[in-house]
Amino acid sequence: MVLAFGPLGGLATPFVSHWDDLRAKHTWNSVPKNWLNLGHPPADTTIDLHVALKAKNENALIDALMEVSSPGHPKQGAYLSREEVAELVAPPSDVLELANAWLEHYGVHPSTISTKHGGSWLTLTAVPISRANELLSASYQLYQHIGTNETVLRTLSYGLPAALVEHVHNVAPTTHFGFPRTPRQEPLMRRGEATREQMKVPGGDPGTVLLSRDHYATPPFLRSFYKTSSYVPLAADRNMLGVAAYLDDYPNPFDLREFMNRYRFDATSATYSVVKIKGGEYNPSNPTVEGNLNIQYTSAIAYPTPHIFYSTGRSDSQSDEFINWLDYVLGQWSVPQTVSTAYGMSEYTIPPDYAMYVCNLFAQLGVRGASVLFSSGNEGVGGGDCLFHDGSGNPRVQFIPTFPSTCPWVTSVGGTTGYDPEVAASLSGGGFSVYFPRPPYQNNAVPTFLRNVGGQYNGFYNPGGRGVPDIALQAIGYPILLRNQPFILSGTSCATPATAGIISLLNDYRISNGKAPLGFLNIWLYGVCLGGLNDITSGSNPGCNTDGFSAVPGWDPVTGLGSLDFERLVAILSRW
Repeated sequence: MVLAFGPLGGLATPFVSHWDDLRAKHTWNSVPKNWLNLGHPPADTTIDLHVALKAKNENALIDALMEVSSPGHPKQGAYLSREEVAELVAPPSDVLELANAWLEHYGVHPSTISTKHGGSWLTLTAVPISRANELLSASYQLYQHIGTNETVLRTLSYGLPAALVEHVHNVAPTTHFGFPRTPRQEPLMRRGEATREQMKVPGGDPGTVLLSRDHYATPPFLRSFYKTSSYVPLAADRNMLGVAAYLDDYPNPFDLREFMNRYRFDATSATYSVVKIKGGEYNPSNPTVEGNLNIQYTSAIAYPTPHIFYSTGRSDSQSDEFINWLDYVLGQWSVPQTVSTAYGMSEYTIPPDYAMYVCNLFAQLGVRGASVLFSSGNEGVGGGDCLFHDGSGNPRVQFIPTFPSTCPWVTSVGGTTGYDPEVAASLSGGGFSVYFPRPPYQNNAVPTFLRNVGGQYNGFYNPGGRGVPDIALQAIGYPILLRNQPFILSGTSCATPATAGIISLLNDYRISNGKAPLGFLNIWLYGVCLGGLNDITSGSNPGCNTDGFSAVPGWDPVTGLGSLDFERLVAILSRW
């Protein structure tokens, strides 16, 4: 079926005559990098499709998020329930009717359609691949990742009827190829462990100070440096920290216990519960770097706060990692107050409609009271030469930010190193989104940086885009245990779980004092909590064969607003 182009149809147009009047929703010009086309799947192949419909009031969700997240607003902390969010994002009844008529026209039986989240999600089960191709003007084929041999069923383009296209966020899986088994933010790893001397911390546990900036970010150092050591959580019965994992990443409870024996002997009883989602498994006898890193550091900072480890099945012909996880979590009666995720992908590899829809789902988590953190990336402003071919015959450099870190409704975590002074880690991902415009909460912070940077790198980035990261934390030299063997890791995927541990303690402080948890953090960080951050003013994040951006006073696309000072933040939050 060939995509036709013409004026959009309206809802008043009779259903019957316009299903073949299609508009392109998203198209790749070529097979995405590192994926190999294996050809058409067997004729009897089926696929599960998720059709996401837009809300009757597209601004209502973000308006509500701003209200419940803004200090001093009458609705601050009045987080919405699952049912209230479902009502907020529900599509107009005539759009839902239109979508069902479209599916009926293509022979999708009503018994195979399930409706979720107020009608905003339609799940079509076991759709024959030939019907899916007709329905979406697609050409589903099998693709294999060159590095991992992972195989997915995807299409390079898809379209929707003109009368429906503007009412649909996204259909998945279609043109989003997912991330391969090795996560984008996998930390840099080497074998080794911190010596007794290197484990000592300035002004903290007994011992002498660290001798240089070449130190290890052990739990005692992090707890002392960011001033959480003396805080005793009091809301462990009401506060929860979630760790989202994909791609067969698992922690090991015995490694966790031994890790605590070495680095936090008062927390050797630390544990976690496991939730398996959409093919996710849990095999603690085969732990991974990411699984252990996340649990060992969130636990070491936030103990005894209860932890949930979410194991979500990796991408396959029927799955999409983020949507599967979000579908599950948003369907629960309650959500964790803090969520840490160390995965991400180059923004340009993500279809815009997919990115915007997933970002909208993270906003739904925020309006329910969750603080969601993502790592900003480990390749500075971008890996490789960052040359993009736009058809002009002259390739251009474009810096490469990382999604979902670029979503305005999550908190992006960059990296620092050292302590006297604390400086930017050169690997710290940072820059400006191509897809998402600058959110209002950055309007006082980002323009100052842009004025100071002047014309440097003109054309390499989008100055009107959402800036990342928002904050930063130590990212170099994290000891972990893996099968009881020591390794040293570095990366913003190390900084993120440590940051999540600190945020979880702030949520504990608020909950134990009868206040609502922080929820979406960025309104706080760019506003009343600015005085609780350590501004990082030196270092840079080279990449794309450039020197990258520089850390400067105020916000910058290397370390954001700076690192966290727990005691100062508690003092600020006591007034709100």
